[in-house]
Amino acid sequence: MPASSRIRARRRVAAAAVLPLLAVVLTSCGYGSKAAKTDDQPGPAASGKALSADKVRIGYFPNLTHATALVGVQNGILQKELGGTQVSPRTFNAGPSEIEALNAGSIDIGFIGPSPAINGYTQTKGKGLRIIGGSASGGVKLVVNPKKIKTLDDVKGKKIATPQLGNTQDVAFLNWVSEKGWKVDGQSGKGDVSVVRTDNKTTPDAYKSGSIDGAWVPEPTASKLVAEGAKEILDESSLWPDKKFVITNIIVSQTFLDEHPDVVEAVLRGSVKTNDWINANPDQAKASANKALKSLSGKALPPEVLDPAWKSIQFTNDPLASTLQTEAGHAVKAGLLESPDLKGIYDLKPLNKVLKANGESAVGDAGLGVK
Repeated sequence: MPASSRIRARRRVAAAAVLPLLAVVLTSCGYGSKAAKTDDQPGPAASGKALSADKVRIGYFPNLTHATALVGVQNGILQKELGGTQVSPRTFNAGPSEIEALNAGSIDIGFIGPSPAINGYTQTKGKGLRIIGGSASGGVKLVVNPKKIKTLDDVKGKKIATPQLGNTQDVAFLNWVSEKGWKVDGQSGKGDVSVVRTDNKTTPDAYKSGSIDGAWVPEPTASKLVAEGAKEILDESSLWPDKKFVITNIIVSQTFLDEHPDVVEAVLRGSVKTNDWINANPDQAKASANKALKSLSGKALPPEVLDPAWKSIQFTNDPLASTLQTEAGHAVKAGLLESPDLKGIYDLKPLNKVLKANGESAVGDAGLGVK
């Protein structure tokens, strides 16, 4: 049997073992977001000599917090680093569908939020993925109806939307509520505050109809609500040390990392160069990300939504590992996750190799790195 056939066979066996477990976990505790349809963002053609794989399948969301992937594909930065190895992009609307695709061998590398990354790692007993880099921080806000909520204390007794039971923003809001001294049942969302789990696509309509009084949501949903008359009352970054917390990481299938380390390193070089370009050219990068969003959704974001949303997101190569551990602790406290063993979830050696070659400082794994 050719080597490529053996690899595909091993992936099918691994997927068969992992997917039933993931299905149980995702339907029971909801620690992530629901699966959704996928699309492809077209990228430039490969050119030159291929690396150890003919192509690399990269998953991400059509969302500004995934702009590293949007811009990296749109501008051909990732493809340039990969040479003759073709970038095959695939977009998702939710974390669990991306995790399932990774474990099924349908994608090799993904840009994803902390909650589904933790879930994917723990529910495969540390064998499904590694976090290999950072991508973005911030971009999450509490926005409210200013006629009903004038101060943070006024949130008590109100109906506040989060994207989904147990997703990253839901966990953050439940933790904030707890620290205010209010009681809310994590599963039902009932208590001193009513937590209304609402898909980001429908949250603006829910706000306009008055069925919610506010929302703890990522960008650009927060800025869409503000454009509808809501008021920002809290930026989640203000709750974190140095105002930084992980919102998007880069993950890789452990099988793909073991078999194609040169491809993984090339993707990381492309990611680092993309972030450097974004940070050096914010207006051009914003326009590029919006162009990619238009090609995926058919509609670009208007300036009154795009501009404030973009300003609230920081693009970083650092995975901010200590904040991942903290976020997992928040989920445990909310009763949405059993205490996880995250030792080994990070493998930052390839990234730090790239950063060193680029003259940049190494990043840490907060003691959660692979041995």
